Amino acid sequence: MSIISDWTDDKAKAFGRENLVFQHGLHQRPMFDDEGLARLLDQYPRDQLGVFTMGEDPKAWTTWRKGAAGNLTGDQLLEAAQAGRIWLNLRKTNDFVPDYAALCDEIFAEKEARVPGLKTFKRDLGMLISSANAQVFYHLDVPLVSLWQVRGQKKVWVYPVADPYVGELALERIVLKETAEQFAFDPAWDAGARAYDLTPGTMVTWQQNAPHRIENGPMLNVSISIEFMTPPALMRANVIYANGVLRRRLGARPRVQNGFGPTALGKLAVARGAKALNLQTPHVRHLPVTFGLDAQRPGVLVERAGDGIRA
Repeated sequence: MSIISDWTDDKAKAFGRENLVFQHGLHQRPMFDDEGLARLLDQYPRDQLGVFTMGEDPKAWTTWRKGAAGNLTGDQLLEAAQAGRIWLNLRKTNDFVPDYAALCDEIFAEKEARVPGLKTFKRDLGMLISSANAQVFYHLDVPLVSLWQVRGQKKVWVYPVADPYVGELALERIVLKETAEQFAFDPAWDAGARAYDLTPGTMVTWQQNAPHRIENGPMLNVSISIEFMTPPALMRANVIYANGVLRRRLGARPRVQNGFGPTALGKLAVARGAKALNLQTPHVRHLPVTFGLDAQRPGVLVERAGDGIRA
């Protein structure tokens, strides 16, 4: 039985190239009820769990802060998400939890069966468990992305891959890992965005590198975030990487080419050579841990010493 209920020939042809909305049935599976989520949080490696909080102003992306789950149980972590303002990010759940590895295989088997010629790799199925009214600031991803809503409601704004939303220089800096994926946002850009209201059973996927931001509704949210590559997507990422190298090393003013033409293939060689020679040093952003969670007071943040703040 298909996970997605509304495949069409047009959607299959546009998949991976356009913004698309699908309907799915994952929200009906018991693995996503409270018991299933608590079990997942207990099974997922604690040192891989991302715990974050953030401010309320969508422009204030520097308020995104990292925390630590400590020794809270899965039930306690779920209570914290239900009561507080946190975002639990379980990246690559498919690498650590067998049930989610099977789910990932099931999803991609369907995609590849439905979309002519689709080949996917570098698959990352991540679980997102987040509080009422939490948000993810304006950012973009290098791979292709699909976001599956399982519980709660959220709104997603997806912006064009063009100036002023993201220029070629900004895109190169992100692909070269010179800067974080989050960057400055102007609320006026909402006028040029496509907004999607996600409810349980809705999935949205968008054009590669499209900037986007997310705001939860007034309830606990559970979503599946899937990142993946295809040969055209990987080629595009390498072209952008090569453009950044050529701009920095030779003062060139290159443009992005899509597809597998001679120029793109030449840039693929440039990107591979630059990576082999370590011509670009990535600046990986490591957020400090500034808060913990209180097992006795669900949702309360325990600020670390030095912040000048306490619970």
